[in-house]
Amino acid sequence: MSDHPVKKSVKEYFDYQGFGGKLLFTVALALVALGLAAWGGFQSPKQFAFSWLFAFAFFFTICAGSLFWILVHHAVDADWSVVVRRQLENVAWLFPVIALLFIPIVLNAPTLFKWMKIAPGVDPLLDGKAAYLNQPFFWFRAAFYLGFFSLAAFLLRRNSVRQDKDGDARYTWSSRKMVFGMIPLFALSLTFGAFDWLMGLDFHWFSTMWGVYIFAGSALSSMCVLVLLVTALRSAGYLEGVVSIEHYHIMGKLMLAFTVFWAYIGFSQYMLIWYANIPEETTYFLRRNTGSWNTLNIIMVIGHFFLPFVILLFQDTKKRPALLCTVAVWILLMHMLDMYIIVLPTYHKAGASLHWLDLVCLLAIGATLAAVFMKRLGDTPLWPLRDPRLARSINLRN
Repeated sequence: MSDHPVKKSVKEYFDYQGFGGKLLFTVALALVALGLAAWGGFQSPKQFAFSWLFAFAFFFTICAGSLFWILVHHAVDADWSVVVRRQLENVAWLFPVIALLFIPIVLNAPTLFKWMKIAPGVDPLLDGKAAYLNQPFFWFRAAFYLGFFSLAAFLLRRNSVRQDKDGDARYTWSSRKMVFGMIPLFALSLTFGAFDWLMGLDFHWFSTMWGVYIFAGSALSSMCVLVLLVTALRSAGYLEGVVSIEHYHIMGKLMLAFTVFWAYIGFSQYMLIWYANIPEETTYFLRRNTGSWNTLNIIMVIGHFFLPFVILLFQDTKKRPALLCTVAVWILLMHMLDMYIIVLPTYHKAGASLHWLDLVCLLAIGATLAAVFMKRLGDTPLWPLRDPRLARSINLRN
C-alpha cells in the first residue's frame, strides 16, 4: 500500500468488475456509429466531410483544453489540482486516437478547404497567401500539431505514473521544466490549428483573435468534462476522502472565469470586426447573422454566457456537485453549438440544416474516445499516489 495521506479503504484503482457491460456497449456504439458514418460518407460525401469536421473540432478542443490545464498545473506548481490531474492526463492522452480520427479530414480535405482546388493565378488573395496556404506546408503543420499534442500528453502522463511507484520528486521537477518549453508550442499549435482547420474553411476571412477564441472554449469545455468525470467516479465509490467540495468550488470558479473570458473574447472579436467594417473580415459574421443561423447565434450567446454566468455567480452552485454537473453539461452543449456554427455555415450557406450525419459523427468520435478512455482508466491509479503536494491537495481549504 502506498504511503500517502488517504485512508487505506479508499480504492486507488478502477475496478472493472460489473463495468464490462458498459464498456462493451460503448465499443459496440462506436463500431455502429463509425459504420454508419462511413456509409453516410459514400452517400453524401460533402455533408459527411463537414459533419465529421464539426464533431472532430468539438472533441479536439476538449482534449486540447485538458492538456492546457496540465501545463498550467505544473507551471504554477499548483496544489489543489493534484487529486484531479490524473483524469486530465487520461483525457489528454487520447490525442493519438484524435490523430487517427483526423484521417477522414485528410481524405476529404479538398471538399472542406476550397483553396486546395484553386489553381495559382485564379484568386489574387489566395496567391498572396500561397506561402502559407499550400498543401505540403498545410500537412506538415497538421502532423506537427497532432504530434506535439500527443508527445506532450505522453511525457507528462509518463512522469506522473512513474512517480506513483517511488515518489521521487525529480519527476515533478522534470515535468515542470518541460512545460515551460511546451507552453509556447501549445499556444502556437492550438492557434494555428484553429487557423488551418476552422478559419481555413473560408480562406478569404481572417481574425487575429481567432486562436484565443478557440482556446477560451477549449479551456472551459475541458473543465466541464473534468467536473463530470470526477463526479462520475465519486458516485461510483471512488475518490472518497480525496476529492472534496473544496475542489468543486475551485473548478466552479474556473468555469465561471472562462465563461466570462469566452464572452469577452467573442464580443471583442465581433465588435472590432463590426467597427472596422473590412469586407475580408465581415464575411464570417454576415453569414452567421442571417436567417436561422442568426437564431442559433442568439441562442449560443444567451446559453453560453448569460445563463451559466448568472448561475455560477452563486457560491452555493459551485459547492453542489449535482448542480455544477448540470451547468457543465449545458456549457458543453453550447460549446457543441459553437463548433456547429463555426463549421456548418460554410456548407449550408442559406441557413441551418440539421442532418443525421451530424449526430452520427458526434457519436462515432465520442464513443470511440470514451471506449479508449474507459479501457485505460484502470491501468493507473485514479490520482497521483505519491505526488509531493498530495497532502496539501487533499486538505485543501479555499
